[in-house]
Amino acid sequence: MRRLLIRPGAIGDCIAALPAMEHLATDHTEAWVPSVVVPLIGFAERVRGLATTGIELVGVGDLEIPAKVRAELQGFDSIVSWYGANRPEFREAIASLGIACEFHQALPGADYRGHAVDFFARQVGTAIGQQPRIALEPWPARDSVVMHPFSGSGKKNWPQARYRELAARLDCAVEWTAGPEDEWPDAKRFDNLKELAGWIAGARLFIGNDSGIAHLAAATGIPTLVLFGPSSPQVWRPQGRQVTTLAASSLDQLSVDTVLAAVNRLLRSP
Repeated sequence: MRRLLIRPGAIGDCIAALPAMEHLATDHTEAWVPSVVVPLIGFAERVRGLATTGIELVGVGDLEIPAKVRAELQGFDSIVSWYGANRPEFREAIASLGIACEFHQALPGADYRGHAVDFFARQVGTAIGQQPRIALEPWPARDSVVMHPFSGSGKKNWPQARYRELAARLDCAVEWTAGPEDEWPDAKRFDNLKELAGWIAGARLFIGNDSGIAHLAAATGIPTLVLFGPSSPQVWRPQGRQVTTLAASSLDQLSVDTVLAAVNRLLRSP
């Protein structure tokens, strides 16, 4: 069976959905995901960046599905999409192809109180309590702590001055990582998330905000400390073997002393 999985979303959303997507994989699976996530998909026979597929042209007003996109979609026996689930015109256009199709909400609702990984798992009928997995090519082990002081929203960021103070008070080397648009002069940057994951996995500990990179770090299995502000760790706590969270209604309330104590506990752990 040729199956197409269509998964939009931010990095953390897509990582949280990995166990659900893996459960759906067949011997001939193609995945359409955001281009930045493409390197993380190891279970599909073929992976494409969403922006290259033309899927955004499906179900737009009275327009017909473009012939090239229609032909590609009709090459599948089954389509499972987290894209367009809230758009009746998209669902109708896909259904008109005569292919078995399922649509799932791309994110948990505001009143959901479980974990996002379990939310996606239940959608497709697989076991809850799973941890996202990423196939790694780890770098050599380093006696360092990696910090990522950014996220997709300024409200989710612990103040940068406190990250600097924390780094100055640690007794080990600190390495920084940042995205292409983030301003941090001494940060290490990667164009490929799988390469970033391998580099992170070589460190002793990862520290960061509630971000896609924190989900990436947790999925590598490295000890991970995540600082939460307005978002819910109950829903969005990164899943991994060694994840610790600190939460405050406002991240300004989270002191360097509190974070440093948590870091030292993690560094002392076997």
